[in-house]
Amino acid sequence: MIGRSTDWLLAVAGGALLALMINYNSLLARHASPLHASWVAHGLGALVALLLVVGYARVVRRPGKEGERAKAPWWSYFGGVPGAFTVVLAAVTVNGGLALSGTIALTLAGQVVFGIVSDYFGLFGTPRRRIVAGDFLVAGSVLTGSALIIFGGA
Repeated sequence: MIGRSTDWLLAVAGGALLALMINYNSLLARHASPLHASWVAHGLGALVALLLVVGYARVVRRPGKEGERAKAPWWSYFGGVPGAFTVVLAAVTVNGGLALSGTIALTLAGQVVFGIVSDYFGLFGTPRRRIVAGDFLVAGSVLTGSALIIFGGA
């Protein structure tokens, strides 16, 4: 149970950090451009990731030979591509009519719908999972909540 609780907390923290990232990038995009903000975000992100990799390698020593890990699928190296589009698109929409809360709400809706489809088909090596009636309820609730956030304050 502790492992699952930790996963939940880490996922919530990741969501909060995503909202913070989108907010910072949209602020920079307002003063420069969405593409400039994306370059800055990914350049700085690459530096931080490098520091984390170096720090992780020094702290965590895995037993066994270094070459024993299985090779990653070729598509796993392209995670930065949707990340770059996410940063640019979020910067555009936050500075448009959606604001931060609407952008985050619709981003969540897109993640939920894509996650359900991805799980069903087992896309990109994800475990396959049946679509159940509750999935439609969840997706509909997120979309309804998004509409309330976007149109409720107008």
